[in-house]
Amino acid sequence: MASAAKSLASCIFCKIIKGDIPSYKLIETELSFSFLDIGPLSKGHALVIPKYHAEKLHELPDEHLNDILPIAKKIAIAQGAENYNVLQNNGRIAHQEVPHVHFHVIPKPSESDEQGLVVGWPVQKFEKDELQKIYDDIKQKL
Repeated sequence: MASAAKSLASCIFCKIIKGDIPSYKLIETELSFSFLDIGPLSKGHALVIPKYHAEKLHELPDEHLNDILPIAKKIAIAQGAENYNVLQNNGRIAHQEVPHVHFHVIPKPSESDEQGLVVGWPVQKFEKDELQKIYDDIKQKL
């Protein structure tokens, strides 16, 4: 059963869902809305958002997540890119620009840094005993 709709009047994505702000809508379901990003990193860069307003992933009811990834998959296939990123950020310091859960589907047409997502990956080194403590802590909370 779908969660009751929750929106925020000041949220740009909630306004897009309501039709108050125009968009290049791709797929709309009872729970989700997808559209082209107007500040794309590459041709076809799209967003998939839940109709339920939640700022971060852990605040979103699970049934919305069940709807979002199949839509992202359909968009990735329609984009036709062999390589692409599906990106979802949570919080300002994690590079979330709009405080409404959203998934980017970003084609990566070449190895160049001129199109698509460019990612740094600052690998961290942990000793085995420290990694075990991290594992135990997270596992205990699951």
